[in-house]
Amino acid sequence: MGWWFAWIFAVHYNIPGQRNRKNSPLDVLLKCFAAGEIGKEEYEERKKIIEMELIKRS
Repeated sequence: MGWWFAWIFAVHYNIPGQRNRKNSPLDVLLKCFAAGEIGKEEYEERKKIIEMELIKRS
């Protein structure tokens, strides 16, 4: 019975920082840079744009 109880909590509840974590635009951008999909200059340019938009919204 203990394993069943543990399974319910592990599967059906959102554990902070684990399941259902949405990536921010900066997270996505950093992953693209880390994967080599974009270069340093493009990364820095896009990062500035995203940060400016975040400042405007707050």
